[in-house]
Amino acid sequence: MQISRKWRQVVQLFLTFFKIGAFTFGGGYAMIALMEREVVDKRHWITEEDVMDIITIAESTPGVIAVNSATFIGYKTAGFWGAFFATLGVVIPSFTVIFIISLFFLEFKSLKIVSYAFEGIRAGIVVLIVSAAIKLAKFCPRDMISFVLLGATFIASAFFNVNSIYILLTGMVCGIVYQVIKVKNTPDKKGGDM
Repeated sequence: MQISRKWRQVVQLFLTFFKIGAFTFGGGYAMIALMEREVVDKRHWITEEDVMDIITIAESTPGVIAVNSATFIGYKTAGFWGAFFATLGVVIPSFTVIFIISLFFLEFKSLKIVSYAFEGIRAGIVVLIVSAAIKLAKFCPRDMISFVLLGATFIASAFFNVNSIYILLTGMVCGIVYQVIKVKNTPDKKGGDM
């Protein structure tokens, strides 16, 4: 019995996100670089612009960025079953590792080699997050309001420990207000599109 093209794609989604979930340490931000390589460069399921939109949506909705991104990409690629199996694929490795560690947590925590491994992993995570930030920066607007928001966000987060929800909401409001003002001050083009 031949598997339909849609189900082959669903299986590919599951395997791809299983690999991303299994080999990404450090959470969703560390996952972005690997996700972009797998789903944009290698599989061509989405574009680089889509990655920016996915991250924006994944950060603006409740839940983990890795799960939200997998769900969105899966749905865009293969509908409901694509979303289901992409999400399942990205969740299974983390769930399995956490479950196994929970069984032996005290013994696991006391091993010196584990603490050394985590120190090395932390350094790698920083590199992955910086790499993702550099790739995403090329899609960000380069105007004064963007630089002011970037600076204010960094200061609020790094020095004043402002909750990320307030930062996101403030950024959203500033972006809407700025775009409304920009559209109002832009002369109408022929055809009247906004």
